[in-house]
Amino acid sequence: MRITHEQTVYQLSFMAKWFPVNCYFVEEENSLTLIDTALPFSKRAILETAKQIGKPIKRIVLTHVHSDHIGSLDGLKADLPEVEIFLPERELKLLHGDKTLEPGEGNLPVKGGVPRNSKTQPDTLLKEGDRIGSLVAIAAPGHTPGMMAFLDVRNSILLAGDAMQTRGGIAVAGDLRFRFPFPALATWDKERAIASVENLLTYRPTIIGVGHGDFLYEPESKVKHAIEKAKKAIGVRMK
Repeated sequence: MRITHEQTVYQLSFMAKWFPVNCYFVEEENSLTLIDTALPFSKRAILETAKQIGKPIKRIVLTHVHSDHIGSLDGLKADLPEVEIFLPERELKLLHGDKTLEPGEGNLPVKGGVPRNSKTQPDTLLKEGDRIGSLVAIAAPGHTPGMMAFLDVRNSILLAGDAMQTRGGIAVAGDLRFRFPFPALATWDKERAIASVENLLTYRPTIIGVGHGDFLYEPESKVKHAIEKAKKAIGVRMK
């Protein structure tokens, strides 16, 4: 595992050299918020990193419920029974293994691995604009119907889940990068993904952390370029 520390955020990257799967600690004054839980074997390293930082994990916030983002959830909850679990409201059906769509979501199939027997249930279902400590929740559907990103209001570091990737090249979810195609192959709705990233850019993030790949620094022009490429790939007229 590799740890990268930027201001209030720690990126924990598992299998960083060949198949990076990331989760994040956001440091508050007296506690830590964990964003996503990576893979089942990640639990020990997550707990050890919290000890190194020297603060307790009080909250686990999930961007979405694909298996590489909730892999350690049950194990962490078993070891930390008092931890509070936050989940985007629309992801609850997926947490229960239900991939059926809701009115207004079209007919594209939900892709990617979702849990079938998760023991852990959320304490709080998140809506757009909700606050979790220093984080604000931002709806970012596209990769999944209910995915959310989280902005640290103290420094505008954006934790974008799989709305984008940086491994294999900077890309909006659904825009295939042959060197790392997996996030694109697991994306539900490419057009919604593009719209979500356009919206995320309006928050003027200073650094972006994604589910797969390194931090993205000075992101504005790079993200705009990725949006242009994604639109061209699916034939959407540029604004």
